[in-house]
Order: sequence, then C-alpha cells, then structure tokens
Amino acid sequence: MKYRVSHRFPLLPRHTRFLNHTPSSFTSFSKRFQTRASINGGSGNSQGDSYLVPGATVATILMLGVLHARRMYDDKKTEEMRDKGIEIEFQPDVKATFLRLLPLRSISRCWGYLTSLEIPVWLRPHVYRAWAQAFHSDLEEAALPLDKYASLRDFFVRTLKEGSRPIDDDPLCLVSPVDGTVLRFGELMGAGAMIEQVKGFSYSAFSLLGASPFLPTKADSEVQEEHSESMTTPEKSKKSWWKISLASPKVWDPTSCPKRGLFYCVIYLKPGDYHRIHSPADWNILVRRHFSGRLYPLNERATRTIRNLYIENERVVLEGLWKEGFMALAAIGATNIGSIELFIEPELHTNKPKKKLLPSEPPDERLYINENESIGRILKKGDEFAAFNMGSTVVLVFQAPISKLVHEDDSSEEFKFCVKPGDRIRVGEALGRWHSS
Repeated sequence: MKYRVSHRFPLLPRHTRFLNHTPSSFTSFSKRFQTRASINGGSGNSQGDSYLVPGATVATILMLGVLHARRMYDDKKTEEMRDKGIEIEFQPDVKATFLRLLPLRSISRCWGYLTSLEIPVWLRPHVYRAWAQAFHSDLEEAALPLDKYASLRDFFVRTLKEGSRPIDDDPLCLVSPVDGTVLRFGELMGAGAMIEQVKGFSYSAFSLLGASPFLPTKADSEVQEEHSESMTTPEKSKKSWWKISLASPKVWDPTSCPKRGLFYCVIYLKPGDYHRIHSPADWNILVRRHFSGRLYPLNERATRTIRNLYIENERVVLEGLWKEGFMALAAIGATNIGSIELFIEPELHTNKPKKKLLPSEPPDERLYINENESIGRILKKGDEFAAFNMGSTVVLVFQAPISKLVHEDDSSEEFKFCVKPGDRIRVGEALGRWHSS
C-alpha cells in the first residue's frame, strides 16, 4: 500500500538552514524568550523593555482584578448588614474543609515569586496607579517616584515620606503599630484569657502566643509574688521566660507597678494599606517565636467561618516588656502573604517549603540575648521593625493600668481605648490612653 503525502502541508519547514545552525540559532532564540526587562536607574532606554511585557505581570494584574471584584462584593454585603444593625456571627461552612485540601503555602510562594518579578520601567506607574485605584492606596505618600519600584513586592512594602505618620508623643498613650481596620479589642479577664475572633467564637491568647508565655492574667498581687519568685529561682531550660527575668531583673520592677489589666486589640490590614509594622510604645523585645502554620485568608468571611483562624495560620510572635508591664505582638500571615520580614532579625525566613508540616509542631524560638548577657531589642515608639509583603493582621496583647478600685461597683478602668470596632487607624495614632494615678 502506498501513502500519498500532500505537498500542501510539508512535514518539515522549507527553510532547513535553521537546522544546520542549531546551536547558535537555538541559543539566540532562547535568549529572546528568557530576556527580562532590565532596570537602568529608572530610564526607559533598555531594549529589554521593548521585547516583552512579562506574562507574569499580565497574570498578576488579572488576579488583582478578580480579588478586587470579590472584595467589593463582600464589602458591599457587610456594609448592608451593618446598616441594618446586624452583627455578623460565627457560622462555619465547607470553605475551611475545601481550603485544607489546597496547597496554600505553595500558592503563596508562587504569588511571592510573581510579585518579585521586575516590571518594565514604562509600565510601572500604570500598574501601581491601577493597584492604588482598586485598593484605595494614597500614592502621594510614597517616598519614591513610582517608576523606582522595580516590582509589586517593592511597591507593597514601600516606605512613606517623612512626616506622613506623625507619632502621638503623649507618654500615657499606646499607638497603633500598623495602618488598618480595628476588628476587635477588649480586656482579657478570667481563666483562659480568651480573645474574641467574631461574635460566637473565641480563641485562647495562650494558644496564639504559644510556648507558655508569661501572661499575667491573675490579680496584680499574685503576679507580683510570682515575679519575685522567678527572680530568685532559676530554671534549667535555656528557652524560658524565667531566664529572661534572671538575666535582667532591672527590666521590670514589680514592686513599683500599679494595678494592671491585660488587654488586646486586633487590626486587619487590607492589600492597599501601608504594610510596615512600627513599635506601639517604647518597648524591649525579649523573645521571638515563629509558628509555621497554614495560610488561610484573613478576610471578614474567613474570620466568621474558619475556627481558630489566627492560631492555625503562620505567624511571628514578639514578646517583651514596656513601662506598664507585659507586651506581645503577633504578626499573622495569610494566603499570598506568607512572607513576614523582621528587620531586627533579617535572617528569619517565613513560609519555607517543608517535607512534612504538622500544625502542632513546636515553634522556632529565639531569645534576644548575647554572650555579654545584654538582653532584648530596644525600640522607641514609632520605630519600624517589620513588614508584611501584602495585607494581613496584627494582634496586640499588653498590660495597661486599671483602677485600684477595679472590684468596686463604681470603679472604672484607667486605660481607655480611643477607637471603636470598624474604625480605620494609622500608624502613630492613639489606640488608647490612661491617666496617671
């Protein structure tokens, strides 16, 4: 049997000289497809800019559009419910089960890679203005011209012009460490020290901070007795809060402390917010813990449908002391925001790939203490010390003064929050104030 071959569609190209020069031609061909847009000090003179607009940039823009459309829909529904006076309650659904099946950590690393790709100089202002319009960012505050931010990641963690975030200098004031929306706040009282995630569900502050942190949840007199014992009784464990007390007993003198309560505040950062974290007060950070957890989203729907959302997610916890006692800050990662940078510890890397990830595995802990027994990372109010690579959530847990007559019927707390749930707040603005006794 004979097969007829049509000459209308040749099996091989008519010009076969390409095959005779395979090495050089293939190399040239590959280079053109592998060429990335170069950065020449913000000038648009490089021919690399004219070769292509990276496909990753197009994919990123499309993803941002989808995220923005979904966010607008959710925000509209939430505002309608609030206008009707309806408080959203915790209501678990199948979303958490579905999300557990997704490789959210790998997806977040992929997103991080996409956002770190260089964008052609000529395209940068258009991309960032589109982002700002979609997520309500104020580009007038950016410290650099838009064409100086080489990638979306650089734009996310941009610094601001000097003076954009004035710090409240009242010594009897605790300021916000981030730009964001105040979700929840209150005083931690009673056994368990429970923080409200949403109406109808709470989680333990001990579980959030982990590794048996020293949370002074008892009466002030009992706390003082425990402190006195910790000053004289050494512990064998090197990674222990008691070792910190022994190493530097002058950090906190319990005999001079007025009566204190324990408070918390939860602040959510949207994608368009300023993403750097600042010190809420003059603070000495003594220990850092890194929990390698899941990376669920942290939007409003997630908070009311996923149990223990903040406890299960990857997070970096900082604990230390300020003039009013204990203070801890938990920076919580989320989907596409697994990367948390700690400027006071640049070698820390979050959302690292692991062969086996157990939610119950112990955190990586580090004491900020050196060979000379000097201790802590001392920060002034307003100092920047960390950043998210997109929006996320910060939980602040701290001691603050309360009335010595707290058990009396006519007593009132000395520390008062200056905000309400749903308020927008910026770095340096007062979270709460108290009066000297």
